[in-house]
Parts: sequence; C-alpha cells; structure tokens
Amino acid sequence: MKKSLLALAVLGAFAGAASAQSSVNVYGVVDLGISHRDMGAATGSMISMEQGIQSGSRLGFKGTEDLGGGLSANFVLESGIKADSGGFAQGNTGFARQTWVGLNGGFGTVRLGRQYTPIFEALDSIDPFGTGLTDNGSGAAGLMTNTAYGFDNRMSNTIAYWIPSMNGFSGQVSYGFGENPVSESRSRQYGLSFGYANGPVNVVLAHHNMNNATNTNTMKNTLLGGTYNFGPAIGHLAYGVNKDDIAGATGVDTRDIMAGVTVPFGANSLFASYIRKDNKRVANSDVNQIAVGYTYALSKRTNFYTSYSRTDNDAGAAFLVAAPGATDKLFNFGIRHKF
Repeated sequence: MKKSLLALAVLGAFAGAASAQSSVNVYGVVDLGISHRDMGAATGSMISMEQGIQSGSRLGFKGTEDLGGGLSANFVLESGIKADSGGFAQGNTGFARQTWVGLNGGFGTVRLGRQYTPIFEALDSIDPFGTGLTDNGSGAAGLMTNTAYGFDNRMSNTIAYWIPSMNGFSGQVSYGFGENPVSESRSRQYGLSFGYANGPVNVVLAHHNMNNATNTNTMKNTLLGGTYNFGPAIGHLAYGVNKDDIAGATGVDTRDIMAGVTVPFGANSLFASYIRKDNKRVANSDVNQIAVGYTYALSKRTNFYTSYSRTDNDAGAAFLVAAPGATDKLFNFGIRHKF
C-alpha cells in the first residue's frame, strides 16, 4: 500500500511539472523531388531523387514556458532528415539544424546553442527563393555568403542576443566560442545584423566573421539587401562583399550582386533572380547565375514546386563544376509538406 501511495506521489509530481510547461510542439518538413543536373562534359549529367530542395526535411521539438512578469523560457531541438534515404542530414548528425535554449522578455531574447548565423537569416529574408529551390548550395546561399568558402549557415557553441523590435527596427548579435585551449580566437565566429521592416519595405545589413582553426586566416562576409512590395510583385536586391586575409590569387575578394522578383497570384508564386560573383583577385573568374521557379499551394501546408537555374563560370572559375569554365544547369520538381 505504501509503495502504491509513493508511486502515485511521484506521478503527481511529474504531472505538476508537466503542467507548468505552456506548450511543447512537434513539427517538421518532408520535402522530396526529382533533379536533373548537367555539370558539363568533364563531369556529365545525373537524374536523382533529392530531399530538401525547397526546404530541408526535418523533425523538430519546440516549447515555451511562461515564467511570469513577461519572462518566458523556450527551446528548439531540430534534426535534419534524409527523407530520400533515411538517416540524419548535416553530416549524419542528430539535431544539427538547431539546438538551443533561451529566455525572452522585455530586454529582448537570449539563446544558447547551435543557431543560424545572422547573415544567413538576413539573406533568407531577401532571397526570392528563400535560400532554397535552386538547390541551396548553388543559389544565393552558396554564391553570396560563407557557404561558398566551406563554412556553415549555422554556428555551434553560440550565444545570441536579439534587441526588442522598435518601430520596425531590429538587431541581432551572435558569438560562437572557438573553444581552443591555445587561443580562444582560433575557430571563433561572430556575426551581427541590423534591419528595418515596415509596410512594403524590408532592409537589412549583416556581417559575419570567422577565424580558421590555426588563426592564420579570417573570412569576412558583409551583406546589404532588401525587398519592396509593389503589390502585384515584390522586388529583391542585395550586394555582398566577401574577403579573407590571404593575399594574392589564393585569397578571396569578391563583390556579389543579386536582383530578383516574386510574383504571387492566388495559390501560385513565380520567382526569378540574377546573381553575379565578381572576383577581384583572379582574372576571368567571375560567376553568373540566372534562376526561375514556381510554386503551387495545395493547402497551407502542402505545395508543388519546380525551378531551373543556369550557372556560367568564366574560364578561371569552377563553381559547382569539376572543370573551370563549365556551365552547371539544374532542373527540379517536387512536393513539400509541413506539419
């Protein structure tokens, strides 16, 4: 009898703790499509089933607890899923998309853990393709930010702070610890962004800075861009500067521009963009890309999509291809469901 009463008491304690949680939700995305990619004569072409063409497939858990006085605690645990073959994305690592815990209040928001970089979030808000559809790595996310140089759209071991939004103005600062006993500056990252969104206008300025593991090179990415909603169409424009500390032809020094348009009508949306990467250190090494896309919403959660992109490399450039000067052509179509 005493054991039964003890068990009931333990269960009651757990129930009380669970009721203190305001909410815990399971969410996700399943995105699968068929791609045809032609990377030139040196590499050939391929038809494949791809996951995450428009949005990376994922399974996530998020929750919030009201702590009173306008203060709340929240968390996200989000894992990339290889919907085409099973297993985890992001290097077959669980919960590598996002893993953070934070506090939100009148002071703003503070989060600790693995999170998106401010410059990626800025680009995602102004890219007509939402950093997807054109196969992510080949679109604006690959051509205009740190992913073009082997870095990630996310930072681990990060503390991030968002200032409260005021009259359309917002800002974010993130610091990723290097966690190196020789020097904290090794592998250290930091980023920041400042934006204004009000009515039809959305403008954002962002910067990302990352040291390599030996602290012998620093990659710097700066992005200025925005959108304007004209009513029947949305205009997109961005300018990026990417540089590192290595001099000469082996170093990075590019100027990137993007111009695009979104035309929504009913359940349909049309997208188009032009991106140019101008290499300031290596002659005849520029990259140009044109892309068009279309989505049709079957519901608020499910849509069809298709897109085509063509990436032309100058004689000294080899972005997405094996041979310098080759052209990458990508066509895809698929379906995305969010839950």
